[in-house]
Amino acid sequence: MITRKYYSKIALMKKQLTGLLFIFIFTAANAQSKIDVLHYKFSIELNDKNDTIAGTAAITFLVKSPGVTAIFDLADNKVNEKGMKVVSASFSSRNGLPPVIEHSKNKLILTPVQGFEKGDTEKVIINYKGIPDGGLIISKNKYGNRTFFADNWPDQAHQWIPCVEDPADKATVEFIITAPQHYQVVANGILTEETNLAGEKKLSYWKEDVPVSTKVMAVGVADFAVNLAGFVNDCIPVYSWVYPEDRDKGFYDYALAKDILPFYINNIGPYAYKKLANVQSKTSFGGLENANTIFYTEQSIDGKRSSESLMAHEIAHQWFGNMATEKSFAHLWLSEGFATYMTILYMQNKYGADTATKMLLDDRVKVIEYSKETDNAVINNTRSYMELLNPYSYEKGGWILHMLHRDLGDSVFWKAIRKYYATYAGKTADTEDLRAVFESVSGKNLKQFFQQWLYTPGLPILEMKWKYSSKLKTITITIQQKQSAEFRFPINIQLHYKSGKKADQNIMVDGRSKSIILKVSEKPSMIIADPYTSLLFEGTINEVK
Repeated sequence: MITRKYYSKIALMKKQLTGLLFIFIFTAANAQSKIDVLHYKFSIELNDKNDTIAGTAAITFLVKSPGVTAIFDLADNKVNEKGMKVVSASFSSRNGLPPVIEHSKNKLILTPVQGFEKGDTEKVIINYKGIPDGGLIISKNKYGNRTFFADNWPDQAHQWIPCVEDPADKATVEFIITAPQHYQVVANGILTEETNLAGEKKLSYWKEDVPVSTKVMAVGVADFAVNLAGFVNDCIPVYSWVYPEDRDKGFYDYALAKDILPFYINNIGPYAYKKLANVQSKTSFGGLENANTIFYTEQSIDGKRSSESLMAHEIAHQWFGNMATEKSFAHLWLSEGFATYMTILYMQNKYGADTATKMLLDDRVKVIEYSKETDNAVINNTRSYMELLNPYSYEKGGWILHMLHRDLGDSVFWKAIRKYYATYAGKTADTEDLRAVFESVSGKNLKQFFQQWLYTPGLPILEMKWKYSSKLKTITITIQQKQSAEFRFPINIQLHYKSGKKADQNIMVDGRSKSIILKVSEKPSMIIADPYTSLLFEGTINEVK
């Protein structure tokens, strides 16, 4: 560990820094964990003449381990002339002496005249400017009008704001945006000020008091039409922010949010934020679950409310992903899998079981197809975070929750969901934290279930056969697992007879091959595997002569 040092002159500090720079860069990822950001205050000026932004970041952080530097993520200048350039930096507790600034490889390393002690609360002011190479999308919308939209997920916030870009490092945030007067500005939290300034500029001040990850911090700047769709529980305002050209259709489509929100409040727990804004935007995703300020693709509006399931998904993220946040992207299913399954449950509640069944069957097909393309498990430590936007994080994650739901029953499942959220709201969790909650509520040991479905690649690929013996009046059912890893699971087999009678048989498959013999009064006309859509598997059941 680098010990705390004191320097009487900045020149001496620079000399010492040369010998330590390799260590700083080599340990940058680890060094970041020594800083817990408590609050960001970003003051950013935008203009219509060019794409250069000018920003001031005031970052308050807690020192978790002693050290001689503070390290932040911030894009440096690139060959395409994009990136950020630091103009100045200062620590409020360092007597006005500027730190040594090293800015390369998207790391901003600040070495003050005096190092940090564990438990110190520090504040740094960083002035910078540049053209974002991502993170903040500066472009024209489908109507040819200039817009600015943050697109931070998963790790693009550093392209336009200095930060600690780790989903587990959550902080409160303020955005003070100065832009030409014709724009409206939306961001996380509550609008605390809107003031017209000289030079046909306008200041918009948004403040978020609930700690959030940088991946869901957001600013949207455009010519908007804004509508208060209504209040949920008489206290949560629900807004629609759409392009003026889409005003009527957009207000109608996005008003669905005020009907979606109560389902999650009633089943999961209280909504944590002071507003919900649904925003038409230039996000590169279909929807981006920014905390209480959800961005949707421009094409999400059609006046037919065809984006209802998309809205249900992004609103579910306000609980899972935003408030109860995965400790690392390796556990992204705790965000995307939850949002996927909560959407199915919302749609089931509104439209019935057949709708949910169709969604589950469609999702199962996606998982089966993707399983043929990958050797990865759901829990995936890749650093290529965009690769995690796949059917394992979404549909397989949703199916895993569905299988838990079917296995534990409705009452226990929802009790576990509520306990998990109550325990980790405002905090971070990983898959083992979730397992511990489900085990404590259900009284079951779920280690094998979690191991095979989340840490093991693939899914059951089953060869199922049945044979009828007219002499013995029996049916022999054989199930063989064909995938590499051996799974253990129950599967329901349903016998259909010409009379219309049906009979269910639950089989616990606990080996490579499983056979059972059933006594029957007559030969079934058909046998169906998994008639209630309860198991994630590939395969069909066929009669053999």
